[in-house]
Amino acid sequence: MATFLFKLGRSAFRRRRLVALLWVALLALAGVGAATAPAATSGSFSIPGTEAQRAFDLLEQRFPGSNADGATARVVFEAPAGQSMQDPANKAKVAKTVAALQSGSDQIARVTDPYTAQAVSRDGRVAYVSVAYKVNAMELTDETRDALRETGEAAQGQGLTVEIGGDALQTMPETGAGEIVGVVIAGVVLVITFGSLVAAGLPLLTAIIGVGIGVSTITALASVLDLGSTTSTLATMIGLAVGIDYALFIVSRYRAELAEGRAKEEAAGRAVGTAGSAVVFAGLTVVIALVGLAVVNIPMLTKMGFAAAGTVVIAVLIALTLIPALLGFAGDKAVSRKQRKADAENAKGAAQTTEAADPKGARGNAGTRWARFVIRRPMIVLLVGVLGLGAMAVPATSLEMGLPDDGVKPVSATERRAYDLLSDGFGPGFNGPLLVVVDGDKAAADKTVTAIKGLDGVVAVTPPTPNKAGDTAMITVIPKERPSSAATEDLVHDIRGATGDDVLVTGATAMNIDFSQKMNDALLPYLALVVGLAFLLLMVVFRSVLVPLKAALGFLLSVVAALGAVVAVFQWGWLGSLFGVEQTGPIMSMMPIFMIGVVFGLAMDYEVFLVTRMREAYVHGARPGEAIVTGFRHGARVVTAAAVIMIAVFSGFIGSSEQMVKMIGFGLAVAVLFDAFVVRMAIVPAVLALLGHKAWWLPKWLGRVLPNVDVEGEGLAAAAPGAAAAPPAEPEKELARA
Repeated sequence: MATFLFKLGRSAFRRRRLVALLWVALLALAGVGAATAPAATSGSFSIPGTEAQRAFDLLEQRFPGSNADGATARVVFEAPAGQSMQDPANKAKVAKTVAALQSGSDQIARVTDPYTAQAVSRDGRVAYVSVAYKVNAMELTDETRDALRETGEAAQGQGLTVEIGGDALQTMPETGAGEIVGVVIAGVVLVITFGSLVAAGLPLLTAIIGVGIGVSTITALASVLDLGSTTSTLATMIGLAVGIDYALFIVSRYRAELAEGRAKEEAAGRAVGTAGSAVVFAGLTVVIALVGLAVVNIPMLTKMGFAAAGTVVIAVLIALTLIPALLGFAGDKAVSRKQRKADAENAKGAAQTTEAADPKGARGNAGTRWARFVIRRPMIVLLVGVLGLGAMAVPATSLEMGLPDDGVKPVSATERRAYDLLSDGFGPGFNGPLLVVVDGDKAAADKTVTAIKGLDGVVAVTPPTPNKAGDTAMITVIPKERPSSAATEDLVHDIRGATGDDVLVTGATAMNIDFSQKMNDALLPYLALVVGLAFLLLMVVFRSVLVPLKAALGFLLSVVAALGAVVAVFQWGWLGSLFGVEQTGPIMSMMPIFMIGVVFGLAMDYEVFLVTRMREAYVHGARPGEAIVTGFRHGARVVTAAAVIMIAVFSGFIGSSEQMVKMIGFGLAVAVLFDAFVVRMAIVPAVLALLGHKAWWLPKWLGRVLPNVDVEGEGLAAAAPGAAAAPPAEPEKELARA
């Protein structure tokens, strides 16, 4: 593979104008396709195989036009002090609002008057108008949401306190200043790393081009493939992350090759042949993690995973072709002035020897000093790293998963204030009513009502509402506790256990509970699939059994520790005020799988790039300790820069007003921090130092079965005979020397 990629990189460098033109043409074509394609809807959302989904499907059949899974909104009114919502003047204001809502959008199915529906609190202080829509929240148009907000604002101006709750206002959070600051920090880190504005700009430019092509393609195909507007969210996040990383790896290796005295074209070819091999396999691990989301069997997540995987493939192709082409355009500006002066001085001296032959060369950088420190004290470093992450992981044993409700939003949000008003006026469970569907006649429905009234945690049960045929009925159940509480989840299970198979529980609250359960059930299969396939892939890359095993175990340790930190902050409330957490609650149910998918890809990026330099040195004759130092000499600075960039970008999401976005940003930032700086920079070299030659052990029979992909670039000596290179040494011979 190294030889093929070497030729590809050198060819891209030579034909840089053609390569750049092709990528610009692709970007323009994707942009035109996105601009001319029909506008994407928010996509349909379903959870196949769950009871809540079966209930919705049954309602579609037996109650046609009922829009049981449609979006809902509650316009909540509170009378001023000393007044009541039963006062004639306030009744007139509510009636005016009801009329405005009914004419506000053609997506509205029905609007319920609070005075005919008995939706006024006992003390008369709070009342609410229920709005039901024909489509679910993800399919509502911006015009419909704007009409709802404008109606609420108009009612607010009449002297009443008016807040709006429900899922109708649910939208994707807008990009804020925090994310922009993260990108700015990424640019600063790149400038510091490379000492050149041109070299620093290349990773950002190519990452933006890759994301532009990927997201534009998703937009262009959205209508044909029923891709929702949220599909591009994960693609953008992952595309930027890996796009910057992969370009950073290639540019860094190119500069290292120039420092060894090679010509620019030769350096570009070797950079793609060596670091490019690591990029290919790192990209494959990310693709495995994203495509593996199909295991969850939720169509929306599957589409998001495949779309993001496509963007990763584009990022890999850009790193292998566009980066060497742009390096050709950059010329000497790809390196700093300091390095250009050093290269000029080196050119006057004798030919440089290989790193393996002169392990003390290029001494003095922080990566070298840290690696030698770890090699001298591997057991201490290993124990501190493992025990530290283990302590951070302890809160994860109390992990409670669910989908946060409006009660965890900031008090500045109208949804939160509507939630609080309804809780005060009608009880906390009123924010999450359960919809019970009885597949039977009136007698079966009455029997179900009696059974539910006998359960703990039930505040109210409405009489059954039969369909025209009389063979199906709907019952509304008001829980005692709030929607995201463990008590409400227990009540859902109790209803299902106390009734027969012909009784189904659904509604937004039950759907969230089933969604969480489905994510829990898929966690272990997903983890086994992703880690198992990546283990096999890394075995091919490193031709070792223990190195991939160490990589997988280290990743699991960092993810569990990060989950522990998330639980401590968002579930227990530790340092909650520091991160803007106003209300604790369960951890978002998709958080573990989401963290595994995203962080696994980044972790394997760092692992592959760092350890392939070690193996490259080892295969070319360096002893184990020397190989570790060589890997850190060339890789530590780049991996550190990549990790700091990702931490900065993810930390930008912590400033979001949305609890779920805040949680995602915090979890990913902490996970990258733990994995890059504790696992990859401390535990990995400590374990390799303790294992010595055994780290690269591979059974002979397995060595014959596994393909030799030549990630280390052994074949480049033949591809570029003019380059300085030491004869490769076989790992088996190194073991024999031990």
